[in-house]
Amino acid sequence: MIIIGWILLLLGSAFCLIGTLGLMRFPDFFSRVHAAGIVDSLGAILILLGLITQTQDVLIIIKLLLILLFMMLTGPTAVHALARAALLDAKDKNSNNK
Repeated sequence: MIIIGWILLLLGSAFCLIGTLGLMRFPDFFSRVHAAGIVDSLGAILILLGLITQTQDVLIIIKLLLILLFMMLTGPTAVHALARAALLDAKDKNSNNK
């Protein structure tokens, strides 16, 4: 079980690193938001699952599962709200220029 936990932790770290590289390398805002939202969420989920496999304390496992649930609900919602606000702002600026 410890080996599975380490594999999950390393995969989660790799996904977070890939998301960070995407933030620096992608050309426009929406590509960067996609890199940050999808890859970072997956990285955080894998890291939390790796931490869950590393512990034996039930209270810590419950806390990590609650953090995991909270991140799965709020992360994609926040990214969607950010992208939608940017899209509406871009549409508003285009309509004011006409």
